[in-house]
Amino acid sequence: MVHAGTREGDLIDVLTKDHRAVESAFQEYERGGMSDQARQGLVDHIITELVRHSVAEEQYLYPTAREVLPDGDEVADHEIQEHAEAEEVMKQLEGMEPTDAEYDRLVRELISDIRHHVDDEEQDLFPQLQQRCSAEDLQDLGAKIVQAKERAPTRPH
Repeated sequence: MVHAGTREGDLIDVLTKDHRAVESAFQEYERGGMSDQARQGLVDHIITELVRHSVAEEQYLYPTAREVLPDGDEVADHEIQEHAEAEEVMKQLEGMEPTDAEYDRLVRELISDIRHHVDDEEQDLFPQLQQRCSAEDLQDLGAKIVQAKERAPTRPH
């Protein structure tokens, strides 16, 4: 039995923890003071985490939104479009060296896009799902998200 208020491991908890981890990496990038090699390593780490997170959301979060929200198709399509835009930026970054003139600008664009996306999900989508899904369903989806992330690719496709 899942008690009200016990959300550890549910869909929203798992995705929110991912959001905080990526935000922490963003802040580390923004603090600067790293060698080019360290910057590139950090950006590679960010891309890996974002790709795994996106794949898991596309497998479980957005189909759930389509199913349970009155405007679910619209919401899911919007979120998937944002993923596609972020993926384009990640693909560009993959072909660059941290010394390239555009590198830092693209990383900052990616950070800005992802922050906007995270705000959308946390302020709007997650509260709606909490209202419309049972605690058991959210728990089950959380477990599926964790598994999907373990199997997911780590590079933009």
